[in-house]
Amino acid sequence: MGHHHHHHHASGNIRTAFLLNLGFALIEIVGGLLTNSVAILSDALHDFGDAIALGGAWYAEHVSKREADARFSYGYGRISLLAALVNALVLLTGSVFIISQVVTRLMSPEATHVPGIIGLALLGIAINSLAAWRLRGEEGLNARMVSLHLLEDVLGWAAVLVVGIILLFAPWYVLDPILSLAITLYILYNVVKNLKATLSLFLQALPEGVTLPAITAKVKSVQGVIDTHHTHLWSLDGDHHVLSSHVVVDPQLSRPEVSQLKHSICDNMHDVHLSHITLEIEFAGDD
Repeated sequence: MGHHHHHHHASGNIRTAFLLNLGFALIEIVGGLLTNSVAILSDALHDFGDAIALGGAWYAEHVSKREADARFSYGYGRISLLAALVNALVLLTGSVFIISQVVTRLMSPEATHVPGIIGLALLGIAINSLAAWRLRGEEGLNARMVSLHLLEDVLGWAAVLVVGIILLFAPWYVLDPILSLAITLYILYNVVKNLKATLSLFLQALPEGVTLPAITAKVKSVQGVIDTHHTHLWSLDGDHHVLSSHVVVDPQLSRPEVSQLKHSICDNMHDVHLSHITLEIEFAGDD
């Protein structure tokens, strides 16, 4: 009961962060257009991407807990991968658009509405700090990733604030597109990194930090195992993994010994976060 309550609490905090980000991204789009600031528009893209990531995380938290059914025999864990993929594509498209705008601005910088920029920056720091504060102490990969996103946003807005303050004293309007370019390149760097990780999970690559020889060695280290082949390991969502293997055993083993051997193999895998194991037992000498 306690665990369920905590989970509900985490989900509620992710929802709050999602609503804050989405609402604020819309404010920024309007604010960026009104202040004529591409730096604020690129941060709007960043926040909008965060909002999609948070919305996906929130939805995935709900849906991925559903039990397996007749249609999805492994359950709904891979929904979070789909959310990550959509998020990456939205951010890639947005980044390309922002960069096309920035190039023009670098050639001929335009005046921006400085008090508006400073006001939005202060609002951005306040909202993202509040959202990050709401998620403090949360367990789970999703919540931790979200917290990092929000802290990055606070730093991004601090940079916008600094540029705004400089522009109060000197009309160096080129700083705005330069900052915009820095924010957008940072977004792109992270998007490409996350996209690579997401696509490799979609293509059923081995999860990060696990090698096939290490898994095979764990299986072979169990007494009574002679060999193993057709060993496959893939990940449902980056956290929950699936293993299947054909295990060749000593033909002299009794049925209880084979059962014990299977248990020993499963025990050897305790550090791999396996949510599903299939072991096909073959006796040496059989075809």
